[in-house]
Amino acid sequence: MSLNGTETAVVPVPTKKAKTKKLRPARKQVKPGDVERKETPQTGKEYNIWYNKWAGGDREDSYSNKIKSQTRCNVKLDSGLTRANTTGMKYCCLFFSRGCCPYGWECEYLHTLPDPSTALPDSSKDCFARDKFADYRDDMGGVGSFNRQNRTLYVGRIKETGTGLETEEVVRRHFKEFGEIEHDDSETGWAVKVLQYRSVAFVTYKSELHAQFAKEAMACQSLDNDEILNVRWATEDPNPVSKVNEKRRLEEMGQAVIREKMDPKVVDAMRTIRALEDGDVLDADGNLIENSTMDADEEEEEEDEGVDRGTKRRKLDVYEEISTPPPPEEETPKSIGLLSADTMDSLKYFSEIRKRNGILPPTALRAAPQKTSAGLGLGDYGSDEDD
Repeated sequence: MSLNGTETAVVPVPTKKAKTKKLRPARKQVKPGDVERKETPQTGKEYNIWYNKWAGGDREDSYSNKIKSQTRCNVKLDSGLTRANTTGMKYCCLFFSRGCCPYGWECEYLHTLPDPSTALPDSSKDCFARDKFADYRDDMGGVGSFNRQNRTLYVGRIKETGTGLETEEVVRRHFKEFGEIEHDDSETGWAVKVLQYRSVAFVTYKSELHAQFAKEAMACQSLDNDEILNVRWATEDPNPVSKVNEKRRLEEMGQAVIREKMDPKVVDAMRTIRALEDGDVLDADGNLIENSTMDADEEEEEEDEGVDRGTKRRKLDVYEEISTPPPPEEETPKSIGLLSADTMDSLKYFSEIRKRNGILPPTALRAAPQKTSAGLGLGDYGSDEDD
């Protein structure tokens, strides 16, 4: 209703709906027969299937012997739904990462980047379902090792056309397509290190699965120039600070996984039992309430991280023993003569029993007989009755 008395229609304003990204069926990256299979030229006498090169020739394949990859994966265009999305397969397609899968939506493996939040069925396999080994190869190539979580890639044979920061930007731009790169305290804020004038770079991802995918996707590829990259696993960082940080990160990840697997009711029950053992008080939410009656020494001990719970319990027991005075000792009767006090008490007890039962005292305590004559009493000495 308007001011002039005429009715006006109210037009509802459409609200914006959140866009949900839907995957379309994966496209076929290549057609059968498009990719020509080119074998590396023979540089030795025997072919080593472990290192995937000829042995007995040069110590290392020269730069000219490397063949540039004919295809490359484009994650935005090539990602899509496959049969693996309906069958429950958790592993990615190896040929999809290399950009040469001819099956597309008919593939039995995933055509997407690996999801770090989804755990693989077998930890001894990589994201492509290939078996890992106990040790790395001498050239740090291949699938990798299951004894160490490696998230860093070694990228060699880079053509540097500018400063170190410019080269680092080029490397990061090409490698960030295949996963999220780790942050650090460097000038750029990214864990991409370039060794200037040595044509070497190190790229660290947040997830090992992304590092596995990027290693296959960028192998024998090129950056902005016409180079052929040599992508390998990086060796362990000898910096002690990095080792401590990596150990702390793995421990936090393990604790987070265990916390998710446990029942919250069991966690609350364990927290309550521990509080009862330590003498702490918890509120309704399970948080610790500081006890005002605690001594200052005990508070300092709790603030100290190096004191374990067992030590605190022993100290509390000692404090309770000191605070409660010992009971007064009963006065023990002193011994009289040759007999002890216990022996005298026993004799008194038995004498009372004899008196109650009407038993005469022993012969030693009887009265002496009266004498009839006041003579010498010779008969008393030579009498046969007396012994």
